[in-house]
Amino acid sequence: MKKLIIILLLYSSLINFNISAQESSTGEKYGKTLNLGLGIGGYYGYYNYVGRSLPVFHIDYELNVAKNFTLAPFLNVYTYKNSYYWGNHNYPYRYYNYHEMVIPMGVKGAYYFDKLLKASSKWDFYLASSVGFALVFSSWDSDYSGDKNYYNNAPPLFMDLHIGAEYHINNKVGAFLDLSSGISTIGFAIH
Repeated sequence: MKKLIIILLLYSSLINFNISAQESSTGEKYGKTLNLGLGIGGYYGYYNYVGRSLPVFHIDYELNVAKNFTLAPFLNVYTYKNSYYWGNHNYPYRYYNYHEMVIPMGVKGAYYFDKLLKASSKWDFYLASSVGFALVFSSWDSDYSGDKNYYNNAPPLFMDLHIGAEYHINNKVGAFLDLSSGISTIGFAIH
């Protein structure tokens, strides 16, 4: 739990870090945006061993770094439970419960194509890539004596591709859809 608190404090300090922004030729800035979303994780990416889609909470903060380009430190959280049938000559065969909480974090780089697509000021369109690592916290039933690494085969590093759009409801709030090879999310952007 201490590690989680330290990580969340470090992440919040990244949000407060300000990178100087360059405006696009239309005068629009894409950064300084807090994105909050709920998503569905697919079978691929950093938890492909689960075998089904899972609900995921997502948060990132976009920072302008160049014309039409942002970087966004991000954090995702999901939990997973399963039962595993196990036993041996010392322990009766039965189902044992396994639980894990996974916190993928990293950075997402996005390039905006609004000018190329001649989009109205109400819309933003982007392609992006994200890289990061996942912290895995797992636990088993207290009387389980089998292989506790049975589910612990998530790769430590990952990379995902994204395509997305945001509709600006007003100057301060937008709604976004981010389709990804890892976690696709829908949510709100706060500018």
